[in-house]
Amino acid sequence: MNPLDGVRADRRRFLELAGLGALTIAGSGLLAACGDAKTSSGPGTTDKNQLAKILPAYVPSTAALTPDIPSAPGANGFFSTPVYLKYPASPVATVTGVPGKGGSYTTMTPLWGSIPSSKGNTYYDTVNAALGADLKMQPADGVNYDKILPPLFAGSKLPDWLMIPSWNMGNLGFADAVNKFADLGPYLSGDAIKAYPNLAAIPTGAWQSCIWNGKLFGLPTYYSAASAGGAIFYRADIFRQLGIDANSIKTPADLEGIAKQLTDPKAGRWAFGDIFDYTAHIFHFPGDPYRWTVDASGKVVNRYEMPEYLEALNWFAKQAKAGYVHPDALAGKKEEGKQRFWSGKEVITGDGTGGWAGSDAESGKAANPSYEKQAFKLLAADGKPAMPMNPASSMYSFLNGKLSADQIKEVLSIANYLAAPYGSTEWLTVNFGKEGVDYTMTGGNPKLTEKGSKEVATTYQFLVTPVTPVPVTPGYEQVAKDYAAWEADMVKHAVKPAFYGMNITEPAQYANLNQPMVDVSIDVRYGRKPISAFTDALQTWKSSGGEELRKFYEDVKNKYGTGQ
Repeated sequence: MNPLDGVRADRRRFLELAGLGALTIAGSGLLAACGDAKTSSGPGTTDKNQLAKILPAYVPSTAALTPDIPSAPGANGFFSTPVYLKYPASPVATVTGVPGKGGSYTTMTPLWGSIPSSKGNTYYDTVNAALGADLKMQPADGVNYDKILPPLFAGSKLPDWLMIPSWNMGNLGFADAVNKFADLGPYLSGDAIKAYPNLAAIPTGAWQSCIWNGKLFGLPTYYSAASAGGAIFYRADIFRQLGIDANSIKTPADLEGIAKQLTDPKAGRWAFGDIFDYTAHIFHFPGDPYRWTVDASGKVVNRYEMPEYLEALNWFAKQAKAGYVHPDALAGKKEEGKQRFWSGKEVITGDGTGGWAGSDAESGKAANPSYEKQAFKLLAADGKPAMPMNPASSMYSFLNGKLSADQIKEVLSIANYLAAPYGSTEWLTVNFGKEGVDYTMTGGNPKLTEKGSKEVATTYQFLVTPVTPVPVTPGYEQVAKDYAAWEADMVKHAVKPAFYGMNITEPAQYANLNQPMVDVSIDVRYGRKPISAFTDALQTWKSSGGEELRKFYEDVKNKYGTGQ
């Protein structure tokens, strides 16, 4: 759910990688946050009573707007995201005065795409002037972020303000590494957060995910209290051309039934890209980040042990062997997947729901004027649609533990500005820079200028993010309406997976356990290896630490439940 639905490729790439959807949740139970097994308290170092003392108070923003498309209620307390088709003509100010006191702070955030120059960057200069501080923005290559972070920790060369996605924490021994950051509890827990109204408007579930080892270390970024685990998209214009009714597609067998009709190698068209990772909700096995679940007998099991996972592997391998999957997808060329879909070489693809935006439609129509992207309503192998929700937040920023109390207070005041809600003057500045230079108001919504498209990058937003609605791009309002309609239907089937909302850090010795299973799964589903290669690898996985990791999760379950 990226509020910056502009034209920069890094934004589109971020959405694709993050698989972000956009949902809000009504209330949030206090669930256990868990630490590394090697910590003194063992797994589950933050119990419910501790959480109640650590979590910041929740105070909704008084700058709320009336949406054009309101949230729709769904299952298990979830609601769909509202849509505002036009930005307010007279935005409100939510911050009085300048938040900073002239301090200078180094930052580092990931960026998926070209990194803009900081020299003469009007966007950076405009935001820093509004903040009253010099945030030295140092975005780093998001693709290789997992390789960039470890040396910073090992050499104690951490910046003042650092963003870390959860998927880059595995090789950091994070339950120990997190102690290098400042404990924000004394400044934000309970009513203390009311000194920062925009931070107080961030839902409780997002703050809960920022707790490790009994302390509030993180600031949540790009949270949504919950989000869908991606969707299966199709080219609606091609479906119409071939006379295929998308509403008739309800199962993977139905998908296979139209694959031959969609595939025409002579015309350069194949039915599928690599949609495997987005079939988790179809076959009902846990997708990332929840690899563990609890079976009907109450036993904790990994997705690789589930017959549903094998069923999905076999189904996709069958499509690959039949020639229905684009050859470049089978060659692992993921970077070009968007372009193949835009040009119609792949008719069905998988993507994060945050990628369903005006920028996508803009790029698609550049490749093919008739381009129209839609998502299937939830499919299910067993005829029972269900969409497991992702955690409230899976990305966080942290303040260096070497900062003084006065510096932390200044940075939190800056964070309060950055967390200003959609519809405010501050939100426009943070997300688009200077009007008339970086952006113009077009059709009632902000749109980057040519200069802005080169200089404005997703950077400040990775330090802390407010609650945001479905993004709207001028000229592509229908895309937002389509997304909202799909999500309103999807959320009716929303479920909480096992360990939902529980911040579990696996012991560092198991950091490399998952990758061999990922690799063999790719080989099997691409048809390069038989299913027996997977079952053999599974036995190795169990003996190499899988069974021990199961005991870790069983311990968490027995002490703190599963968060459902």
